Amino acid sequence: MPGTSPCSSKSPPPESRGDMSDSGGDRTRLRRYPRLPVWVVEDHQEVLPFIYRAIGSKHLPTSNISFIHFDSHPDLLIPVNMPADTVFDKETLFGELSIENWIMPAVYAGHFSHIVWLHPTWAQQIREGKHQFLVGKDISTTTIRVTSTDYYFLSDGLFVPEDQLENQKPLQLDVIVVEPGKLGDNQHDSDSVSSAKKPKLALGSRESTAHANGNPCSEGLPGDAVTPRRDHACQEPPCSCSFVGQQGQSMARTGEILEMLKNGDAFVLDIDLDFFSVKNPFKEMFTQDEYKILQELYQFKKPDSNLTEEDLVDVVDSRTRQLEDLEALFADLCDGDGEETVQRWASNPGMESLVPLVQSLKKRMEVPDYEMVHQAGLTCDYSELPHHISTEEEIEYLIQSVYYLLKSLPKPTLVTIARSSLDDYCPPEQVDTIQEKVLRVLHSLYGTLDTHLVYSEESPPC
Repeated sequence: MPGTSPCSSKSPPPESRGDMSDSGGDRTRLRRYPRLPVWVVEDHQEVLPFIYRAIGSKHLPTSNISFIHFDSHPDLLIPVNMPADTVFDKETLFGELSIENWIMPAVYAGHFSHIVWLHPTWAQQIREGKHQFLVGKDISTTTIRVTSTDYYFLSDGLFVPEDQLENQKPLQLDVIVVEPGKLGDNQHDSDSVSSAKKPKLALGSRESTAHANGNPCSEGLPGDAVTPRRDHACQEPPCSCSFVGQQGQSMARTGEILEMLKNGDAFVLDIDLDFFSVKNPFKEMFTQDEYKILQELYQFKKPDSNLTEEDLVDVVDSRTRQLEDLEALFADLCDGDGEETVQRWASNPGMESLVPLVQSLKKRMEVPDYEMVHQAGLTCDYSELPHHISTEEEIEYLIQSVYYLLKSLPKPTLVTIARSSLDDYCPPEQVDTIQEKVLRVLHSLYGTLDTHLVYSEESPPC
């Protein structure tokens, strides 16, 4: 697939084959990599082949894998019309996936049993806390569906009752906010308390001096300082960078995750660089009025919390029909956006605003890309995509938070990183700086890395 490493067809290096570790009991004996592999790709779904390779080479088990996912987006949707059995043909599967739906097929395939979505404060697509539900094959459509009733899944029409699923796989999903800590002169690190559980990041006087000199990370982590880039406007004031609200719950859940990782077979550390700074590219693609119309057309009305299972099925059926109609609408406009076609669709209930939308698009574009309009609309359901272009200071705070959190966890089996910059989710002017900082954190925690820059033609040899 595009962006894969030229080394992707090679078997694991010889030195990795003889170094085995027993994962306990009758479990498969797992190989160990001599150095921690780090795969850096552009589009996030491109990491999955490297995870599958680690399973095939027995560095990861075939099941009971924990997945630690730092991202401004959950990426937990499902290819809506993809047959569930596609997951058992990996080459076909990889071609079916996109950036928002590549994780859950691996759950249905039986590989991931525990997912931890760690997100910044500006990403709120799934409610905080512990979610336990089933992932399986819908017996009526043969597609992958879930029993979760969270709005995230309901708004995409992915919920079905448990008795409608076969080949069920249980999933534990933990959703935890990572709130940036503050650097200050009176905060001191203490090894007697887990750094990930402290209400604020604790750094000593040398770190505070570095912060005063304009680089709060230059003494906090090993390595040379990264040349800072210019600040960017953000939607929230700097005072948002503190531990508030759900601090106690988040700390307790971090402890639970630590215990689960210790008891599991292995885990993958996955980082999307838009975790540190994120854009909603559709907001730059459309005017405010156009975006508002898309929000009206694609709006998902949140159901009451006390609905019965039968009521929820009706909600999903209604939502599915709504999305199918909108897809048909814009497919029709792709074939011709004459006034008669637009008026015919606009006569349907709830579609009256289609007329000013098309008029506005045609004023700005010679040939509107209606497929892209539909894709943008699909992101306008019960909440907007996160949009928070971080300042340098906010990025540094989050880098430190990730460092201390990872410091309290075991070493992962492998690390996957997505840049997400070509589609503008991670601001292109910030992505290289963020990547360098993240790689420095990984090096400081885990020593020499086996880094593969898959997105670059200058990828080092395996």
